[in-house]
Amino acid sequence: MAQHEHPSTVLSLSGYRAVIEPERWMEGSYTLVVDGTPQSNVHLDDPTRLFFEYVQRIAHVIDQLPAGPLTAVHLGAGALTLPRYVEATHPGSRQQVIELESDLVDFVREHLPWPKSASIRVRHGDARAVLEKLPQGLHGSVDLVVVDVFGGSRIPAHVTSVEFYRAAAALLAPGGIIAVNVADGPGLAFARGQAATLMAATGDVAALAETQILKGRRFGNVVLVGSAAPLPLEWMPRLLAGGPHPAKVVSGRELRDWIAGAPIVTDQTAIPSPPPAKNTFGAS
Repeated sequence: MAQHEHPSTVLSLSGYRAVIEPERWMEGSYTLVVDGTPQSNVHLDDPTRLFFEYVQRIAHVIDQLPAGPLTAVHLGAGALTLPRYVEATHPGSRQQVIELESDLVDFVREHLPWPKSASIRVRHGDARAVLEKLPQGLHGSVDLVVVDVFGGSRIPAHVTSVEFYRAAAALLAPGGIIAVNVADGPGLAFARGQAATLMAATGDVAALAETQILKGRRFGNVVLVGSAAPLPLEWMPRLLAGGPHPAKVVSGRELRDWIAGAPIVTDQTAIPSPPPAKNTFGAS
């Protein structure tokens, strides 16, 4: 199928082009590409079939949460991959999705609709601004907060600070978790700073990624998981076994050594995540 035949739209707020393409490596699934960056993949017939590695890692964390409906807040909508996963694995969950680009949500809803029966409420606006204005009844009652906010291929600075993470952590129920998708390149200075910052806001943090990425050898995604309660140690072998492989889970003293004194990010010092190299997502 030629490129121009794929559904596409130009987002009014950012001016980025959003395209939905059939995924060549997974039949029946579709990838949302924004500004040339693959952002989400959805399998319409089976929302538990996940394509991107970092999404699979977040899903493994979700699988460790108690059975039954969850209360979840997702910062960044994309194609609503994880809200669909939560509904499929924890039916009846109450979910809020915050997305800046309202016409992106309309575009996805038209071409990759999610079940009308799912209790998914979409709130439009800046992730941090809307987060700080969520109903007071949500504070202390949220089992899962997912932070996956990108402007094109970069994470905006204002959703990387300790002030932001404290606002997100205020939503958590006892035992609730924050899962953050961090993109970084060789050296991992940004990711290590985010781990230090999330730890300052929550208390306990683990990092999940492919081994070579955690060693800082190439650009990729690191999933950070934070909680006010100590993360259950029995999770760690299961998260590791869940793959994708090769995988590594870093926690406790090993995580503190990995952070290696990276400074806590504040609103005054926050910067966007580094841009990926031009060849990270293949030829453009």
